[in-house]
Amino acid sequence: MAEKHYVVGIAGGSASGKTSFLQRLKENLPAGSVSILSQDNYYKPKNQQLLDENGEVNYDLPTSIDKDAFLADLNSLLNGYPINIVEYCFNKQGATPKHIRVNPAKILVVEGLFVFHYPEIRKLIDLRVYLDVREEIKLERRIKRDRDERGYPEAVVRYQWEHHVLPSYKKFLKPYRDDSHIIVTNNITFDKGLAVLTDHLLYRLEKELIRDSKAEEPLQNT
Repeated sequence: MAEKHYVVGIAGGSASGKTSFLQRLKENLPAGSVSILSQDNYYKPKNQQLLDENGEVNYDLPTSIDKDAFLADLNSLLNGYPINIVEYCFNKQGATPKHIRVNPAKILVVEGLFVFHYPEIRKLIDLRVYLDVREEIKLERRIKRDRDERGYPEAVVRYQWEHHVLPSYKKFLKPYRDDSHIIVTNNITFDKGLAVLTDHLLYRLEKELIRDSKAEEPLQNT
């Protein structure tokens, strides 16, 4: 019998806390029980990205992602095959991309801005989780992150926010908020939402363990 995977989609606007949330979620679950496939590692090269009206590259559109490669790798995991991907470094000068191996697991998490927007990926998701944060808090966090981790001047971050990030969020992500199964508010902390999701996934794993043990029981002679 083919292994059954439970697919969790996690989406949220830029700087909503997805990376930290996923790290904590993985720490809360048994080792090897969860694999994470991040949309961030599927950005197309800069020369394939669309430009805005001012000639600036817009990375915040669904077309900025190599959706076909993302979907192909997800299907490989669902079919029990490991994948190898190259880390995307967000144009950081001098950064050496890591080679990442993702193994299949009982729980497969797909995360990113557009995982609910792409119909081919959305239909494979069993549970939709949405990280919700007020816009002014996301902007403040993004300014700090992009300054400290990516070396972007604040003026550049604010330009991207106004012209790319916010319009794309309102058009391609926010409409899916109310259709999500779990909404995690992260204005201050995501601890309560994380606890809810962790408990649910532990329950799913326990059910699968029981199912697998029953399937392995020898037939009794009568």
